[in-house]
Amino acid sequence: MASQLSLFTEYIPTVAKFPTTRYQGSKQKFVDWIWDCVKDIPFHSALDAFGGTGSVSFRLKEEGKQVTYNDILPFNHIIGKALIENEKTCLEDFEVDALLRKDADMEYPNFIERTFKDIYFTDEENRWLDVVSANIRRMENPYKQAIAYFALFQSCIIKRPYNLFHRRNLYVRLQEVERSFGNKKTWDTPFEVHFRKFVEEANNAVFDNGETCRSINRNIFDVEPVYDFVYIDTPYLNDSGIGVDYADFYHFLNGLVDYDNWGTRIDYKSKHLRLFRQQNVWNDSNTIHQAFEQLFTQFRHATMAISYRSNGIPTIDELVKTLEQLGKTVRIYQSGDIKYVLSTKQSNEVLIVAS
Repeated sequence: MASQLSLFTEYIPTVAKFPTTRYQGSKQKFVDWIWDCVKDIPFHSALDAFGGTGSVSFRLKEEGKQVTYNDILPFNHIIGKALIENEKTCLEDFEVDALLRKDADMEYPNFIERTFKDIYFTDEENRWLDVVSANIRRMENPYKQAIAYFALFQSCIIKRPYNLFHRRNLYVRLQEVERSFGNKKTWDTPFEVHFRKFVEEANNAVFDNGETCRSINRNIFDVEPVYDFVYIDTPYLNDSGIGVDYADFYHFLNGLVDYDNWGTRIDYKSKHLRLFRQQNVWNDSNTIHQAFEQLFTQFRHATMAISYRSNGIPTIDELVKTLEQLGKTVRIYQSGDIKYVLSTKQSNEVLIVAS
């Protein structure tokens, strides 16, 4: 323990910068506030249980913590590998050039071009995705590959209306009409330009904080409770019973990282060709109460910080009661009002700290 405390004292904050993101529900705008709420809590090891963009993990890494980023979605796990687990590896310009170039000796697949015509991207863009994703899959260094995938994911997201894959709506981009939302210039910018920009952002985010950080891809209930501090930001279910289904919002990105099996996982009855849905206890009002009870019990020996909203299911009072029954002392912090994308309701961002 003495050596750990000494390391904390000697740690010099990084000048690395977290990349921009358009990810639904991202906590990037709240990370300073979240850290301010928990900075006086003594802890060394930290689990970001539902890691998402990795913005909270990144801030904890900046503060010299031993961070484990976890997310059940495979594409998010790769983001965690690029930004959290990665200590020193960057993607060089010549490597980016190679990724964006067709190899004359390689026969490229065309699954995206054949399957997703007129759904998300143009024919030319679909061909580009087939080529570049194939080149990425050939990379041997896992961290260079993770950065390349990160840039590919962000490039796909930024060229989508609403930054999502929940609708078959390429026509929204292509119609010559006056728009009250979106950025047609961004949509029309070539994939290659976006890709190079996001590689640079990911490279600028790479740093070593002196601790072993890692990214894992597990159901949270399968993660060992061996952490001093656990940050929890579950998928959100509002008081009308409407949840956030990240697997459906970003199914295309999960398909990219499982390209060879993608065709067997698609629900072809869906108009937007999503992947077959998996049961999710966090999106069901009949199971979410028990899920929170199980989660809190699992990590009852750690300090927990739960990001929540004021109009969620379960209610804040119900969550606090469950935590207090486990012997936890609970404090509640509230941010100002904020309206989330695609949400018609105002709600406060809340942090529940149980120690």
